[in-house]
Amino acid sequence: MTGIRDVAKLAGVSPSTVSRVMNGTARVDDEKRQKGERAILETGFKPNEVARSLYKRSSKIIGILVPNIINPFFNELAGAVEEECDRRGYRLTLCNSNDDLEKEKRNLSLLERMNADGVILMTNMDEIHKEVGNCRIPVVMIDRQIEGGKEIACIQSNHYQGGLMSVEHLLECGCRHIVQMSGPLHLSSARKRHQGYLDVCRERGIEPAWIEMAARLLEQYPDTDGIIAANDMVAISVYKELHRKGIKVPEDMQLIGFDNISLSSLFTPEITTIAQPIKRMGQEAVRMLTEYVAGAQISRNKVFDVKLIKRDTTL
Repeated sequence: MTGIRDVAKLAGVSPSTVSRVMNGTARVDDEKRQKGERAILETGFKPNEVARSLYKRSSKIIGILVPNIINPFFNELAGAVEEECDRRGYRLTLCNSNDDLEKEKRNLSLLERMNADGVILMTNMDEIHKEVGNCRIPVVMIDRQIEGGKEIACIQSNHYQGGLMSVEHLLECGCRHIVQMSGPLHLSSARKRHQGYLDVCRERGIEPAWIEMAARLLEQYPDTDGIIAANDMVAISVYKELHRKGIKVPEDMQLIGFDNISLSSLFTPEITTIAQPIKRMGQEAVRMLTEYVAGAQISRNKVFDVKLIKRDTTL
């Protein structure tokens, strides 16, 4: 295998000169630079990226940890992160925890040992906060916060606003018995949406009704005429169950999701939803992380507005 000393010998220059030619870390005399470039081309020399990362203290690698890559929301968000990493000259390493806390811890430790420049973390587990606090590389949270975390920044949409918009839209569409499928309330995103729902119910004098699982929704709340699903995938699952029971959407039951994943507009009927700006959130996470690594001051939190996308599951 060709090494930097072999290239230097062929070019008739020192190994440090070859290194400066490749990295552009200092000015090199034109004649020596041309000799070095010719020798690099002739030998096809490729530098050891691990060694370069240790020397430069930057691997140009960003890690992303997701709870479940099968979930289209996390999939689309990771795709947006990858595009922005590539645009900025970084490579992305994807780690999928499958909602396994120990696996998530191992992945975070692995990225540290890889000398990654930083981590973008999406998690369903607050217990990871100790590892985030002790992490030697910067961590940016995305979509939700964790209690006691010491991330450098958190990127999320306005979940509370989304909770308000969901119930207000169903009320405008004529619904009077609205059930919210809250999702796991230990997640900050679910709690904020739930609070938005509760506040509208209180202001309108409506008795709130919520449930985490869909299986007993109609049994527990038989008068339901509007359902706020925890996300678009849940909305699709609920629609299929309603269809199986012969309940027509939106004539008999109206339904709204959350996220605006691509599948929500491809499904029949198209799902009314609250849109998170998924691409912009991914871009912002990469921007904040790379600018922090470069030594810039960044804001600790970024909250994006959400938007109602009215489709076929509401009147």
